[in-house]
Amino acid sequence: MDKGKLYLIPTILGEGTQESTLPSTILKAIQEIDVFIVENLRTARRHIRKLDREKNIDATTFYSYGKYDTLNLEQDFLPHILSGQNVGLLSEAGLPCVADPGSKIVAYAHDFQIDVVPFVGPSSILLALMASGLNGQNFAFTGYLPIDKSERTKIIKQLEELVKKTGQTQIFMETPYRNNQLIETLLKTCSNNTKLCMASDITLPTENIKTKTIAEWKQTKINLDKKPTIFLIG
Repeated sequence: MDKGKLYLIPTILGEGTQESTLPSTILKAIQEIDVFIVENLRTARRHIRKLDREKNIDATTFYSYGKYDTLNLEQDFLPHILSGQNVGLLSEAGLPCVADPGSKIVAYAHDFQIDVVPFVGPSSILLALMASGLNGQNFAFTGYLPIDKSERTKIIKQLEELVKKTGQTQIFMETPYRNNQLIETLLKTCSNNTKLCMASDITLPTENIKTKTIAEWKQTKINLDKKPTIFLIG
């Protein structure tokens, strides 16, 4: 019997953007797959319902790999694959395994020579980089910066130094309700001629992406409280 495959299925970045950001191949996969590993069970079920209202959610098998979940890949994942069933991996938002813990599941699949099939979909990180005007040939994603103020300042200085030495764009993010605190630290820490891009609500009608020097941002009224935002310096 042929083994099943692991499909990496992107999800939307914001409500109401299914038609504008997800290709038809994702709907076809959702219709055909009956076993899913998801980051958040409640939002995954809601997302699948919106894509395919005829799918029997109660007859669909879900396993969660969220922060507080324990997923036993040997017991919960491998038997489905070895019996020929395809399995879908869904992130909470955007691309699975990009700024997402799903990479451990993909690594496990490769260990067992299981085919991994990625789908095209929205990535806030790459979309922000595309629209920033900063170096897209050489860039790095750091993820979340430290919460501690002194540690955060130290890391920002290190990232800015990398920009100056290598021209490498530095990309990072923050929990939305702490955006304004991060912005305050960036404006205090970075040199006036350093460029900062802030890309918020990507793919939504309220999307706002702007790149300015730190000096210019200091003259701008900014409030990104509770808005999902990607930050880039270059």
